[in-house]
Order: sequence, then C-alpha cells, then structure tokens
Amino acid sequence: MKALIQLIFSASLIVISCKSIPEKEKADVFYFGGTILTMEEATPQVEAVALKNGKILFAGTQSEANHYTDDKTKIINLEGKVLLPGFIDVHGHLTSRAGMMQAIDLFPEPYGTVNSIEDLQNTIKKYIIENSVSKSQPIIGNGYDDAIMTEHRHPTKDELDAISKTNPIIVIHTSGHASVANTAMLKLLGISESSKDPEGGHYGRNKKDGKLNGKLEENASFMALLSLTEKMSKETGNSQDLAIQNLMKAQDEWLSYGQTTTCDGRTMGESVNLLEKAAAEHLFKADVIYFPDYEYFKKDLNTFKPKYMKYSNHLKLGGFKFSDDGSPQGKTAWLTQPYLIPPEGQSSDYKGFPIFSDQVLYDDLKNLFQNNITAQLHVNGDAAIDQALRVIGKLKEENIYKPELRAALIHVQNSRPDHIQKIKDIGLIPSYFSTHVYLWGDWHYSSVFGPVRASFISPANSALRAGIIFTMHHDAPVTPPDLITAVYSSVNRKTRSGRILGPDERITPLQALKAITINAAYQIHEETTKGSIKAGKLADLVILDQNPLTINPEKIRNIKVLETIKEGVPVYKRK
Repeated sequence: MKALIQLIFSASLIVISCKSIPEKEKADVFYFGGTILTMEEATPQVEAVALKNGKILFAGTQSEANHYTDDKTKIINLEGKVLLPGFIDVHGHLTSRAGMMQAIDLFPEPYGTVNSIEDLQNTIKKYIIENSVSKSQPIIGNGYDDAIMTEHRHPTKDELDAISKTNPIIVIHTSGHASVANTAMLKLLGISESSKDPEGGHYGRNKKDGKLNGKLEENASFMALLSLTEKMSKETGNSQDLAIQNLMKAQDEWLSYGQTTTCDGRTMGESVNLLEKAAAEHLFKADVIYFPDYEYFKKDLNTFKPKYMKYSNHLKLGGFKFSDDGSPQGKTAWLTQPYLIPPEGQSSDYKGFPIFSDQVLYDDLKNLFQNNITAQLHVNGDAAIDQALRVIGKLKEENIYKPELRAALIHVQNSRPDHIQKIKDIGLIPSYFSTHVYLWGDWHYSSVFGPVRASFISPANSALRAGIIFTMHHDAPVTPPDLITAVYSSVNRKTRSGRILGPDERITPLQALKAITINAAYQIHEETTKGSIKAGKLADLVILDQNPLTINPEKIRNIKVLETIKEGVPVYKRK
C-alpha cells in the first residue's frame, strides 16, 4: 500500500509539473515528507526542496515545488526525518587525523576506554603483542587525557619505558599540544639532557634532579612529531599511497558526522602536497579548506597567493594559521592569572606561555593582511586573546586590517567579558570549541580556571547579545569530527558530572545550528553559496533522525546523521 501511494503521488507530480515549468527547470531530486530547516530568517522551515545540477532549484511549499518535477525526477520521501544544510567544519585538522590513523587509540570515555595510566600501558602492550611489533619499531599513541584519567597527570618517560625499553614510544595528548616520549624515542629524536628548549616549546624535566621526564610541550612536541614522521616516511616505500588512503578514511569520518565542508586548520610539512595530490586525483567528495601554518610556510607566501579563496577540485586555500598559545586542558594556554592547580613541575604562579612576541605576530599579520589574506589565530588563554586583540587592533587603526577579511579567533576558551566588545569593534569572528563545556568543564572548574573563569568559557550567548557572528568547531582529532556534541554542549552547558557551567551562556538549538551552517559559511567567505537551504545555493545537505529544535535538549547528543549529501549526491549513508 505504501508503495502504491508513493507511485500515485509521483504520477500526480508529473501531471502537475508538466503544465507550467520549462523542461530545463525540472528537478533531478525532490525531497518532501519531513521537517526541512533552512537556516533562513525569512523562511526558517519549508515543506519541500527541489535540486538540479548540484544546486537548490527551489525551496518552499510542497504544492509549488511539485511544478519542478517530471518523470525523470527522483522523488525522496523523508518519512518524518529532518533535512538541514550540510554542516561546515571551520576548524578541524583533516591531515592530522589522517596522520594519526595508524596510531594506537588512547582516548578515554566517552570516545574511548583509556581511563588511567595503567590502561594506557596495557593498551600499548596489547597492541605490541597482537601486531607482532618488532623490538625496534617506533610506536605512536594518540588521545591520552590527564583531565579524565584517574591519576589526573601525564604519564612519564619511566612509565613508557616500563612498556618497552627498545621500542621508541611517543604518546600524544588529546589536545595535540603535548606528548610524552620514552627513553628510546628521545634518543631516536636526538633529544638529550643537554638539549635546550626550542622557541615556543618546552622539554619537561623532573623538579628534583632537572632530568628529562619525557614530556614535550608545544613546539617541542610539534617538531618532534614532524621529525619522527619524516624518519618513518623514509623507511616506508609506499608512504604517499598510505597517506592518501588514510586521508580518504579521515574524509569519510567527517562525512559520517554530516559535514559537507571540511577544514585542515594547521597544515604543515608535506601535508600541503598531500592535499593537492588528492585534489588533483579528484578524490575529495566534500570541499576542503586548508590553512597552512604561517611560520612554517611564510617564505612560500607568493606561491600560495594565486590559490587563495579559489576552489580547485574541491580544495581551497582559506588563509593562514597562527598558534598563539597552547591548550587549557593541557595547561599550556597563556593566561593572565595563574592556573588554579599548576601542572607538575610548575610553581603556583604558573600562567602558561606565549608562542609569539607581539612584534613577531604584528609583522607576520601585517604582511598577510597587506596581501589581503585572512588568518585563523589559535588563542585559548585570556593573555593570548589579549595579545591578538592588541595586535590586530593596532593593525586596524593603521588601516591594514579590515573587518571584511573576517579573521577568526579560534577556541577563545578563557575569554573575559571585556573581550566581547573589543572583538566586535575590531571586526573579528570568534569560533568557540563549545564541546569543552561537556568534555572538560569539570576539569576547568576544579583544576584549570576555577568556578568563575570556567563559567565564561565559550561565551556564545554574550557574543550573540553583542551582535557578533560566531561559529563553533570540533578541533578533530582532539575530539571526533562531532559538531552535534558542540550543539548539545552550547545549548545545555552541562559537564560530564552534570554541573551547569555558566547557565547565562546557553543558547537555543537554532542559534547553535546556525553557528555550524550559515554563520560558518560566512566565516569562510561562502555565505552566498552555502550554509542555508535557499534557491541558487549548493545542494549541500544533511539528514538527521531527530529534530534538534523539538527534541529534549538533553537528548541532542543522541541525534544521528543518517545521510550526508554534497551538491545533490549522497556521499554518506548510515548503515
């Protein structure tokens, strides 16, 4: 009976449509029968959407949409499901996730099972046995989290040595801003007791004897991982083929979370070549926007300039990335007030540290903005936010920074109320890592910032009240590429323990969805083609199993992506 009704409905559409709309305006695909949320102020919800040649042909009432169909139109009944614009990732790390695809998963709950240092040790030991790892093979683990593990501290060199004294082992903190290496790995990387801290980075040392404890922070960790990757690549004959395979696996992860535009938020090393190779081979199903690390590539700026804001086979250079400080949950972010509980080996007045001086940041941003190219600035601590506002504010006064560049402040975790108006006046876009409230809110409350400062992390409602366009992101692989949890977190402001952290900063589900659709499109200068369901825009869509606007807000995290559609073509379907 259901099939018969569908057949009769399709036939009626054909009869009606043939009367009024020219053949060239007939739809390839027609969606109806569910909730369709457009993110458009004038028409927030419509009954039907017609697609043609990868774009939205019509969005409106079902009776009007019927005219755009004929016998060649594929008619899809949503059967009560929810259709929205495809989610837009404004800050993730696609190539980092690809590079970590072979790493041992060390994530704790809710995404993994490593909830203690003992779990970490056992997981790596099990991997060595099950994979018959040779005694000299380097081992990389990713995702350990001292904020959630029962010991609430980083593992040590000695604890990794207890796993193996012959295998070089390095484990990467969930933030990506620190790692810990065993003795064999330090030797492989050429790091000795006499090694001096690199600029913008630190080698951890025991407080008692001053000897290396295996911890690598910020640039010390980044440089170590780049060096290790290069060493391992030389030993692998098909390394680029494997890298491409892993990049495609990472892409599929992003698609499974409903994202039709993905981001590589700090492209380094050979990753630019990797992205360009994948694009040249037409391997991208979604759009990919990349932001090379400016310090790493600044000598090559002129070679990048012709690629700026121009898609080629779904790949676009979106600007450059600056990492101005570290991670709050990893306690390397740069603060104006000390950490509530300093990390091991640090004194009670420890406030983290900057990566750049004001002068270096000024000179670099001046050069970039004078070339009419935008930037993303990673700023977690309030001191780092102050620095960004101070430097970009000066460049605006000198008429070098213009708000139409839409430079973005990424994370903006330890924001203060006085930052809000400054962000608006300078003309910046804050992009909040709102999932912090859920995943690390308890840690921020009890160990990082304390109750008052913790209550103002990711202050989306303050930005909203000030009339600031803001976005949200997931920072994968710090978390999976999961924007639905970001929506959940910004709506509920509930930590893992159930504490409500900053109730005044809660926003509505619709406001949160706009942050990952229409606002996100604006941030990446694509608001005329993406971010909402409107005639003429790309048919980038996502189908969800439940409506975020009507479901119990506490259940938003349970919403599933059923299908992801890029330019009218399904690129992911939930099995």
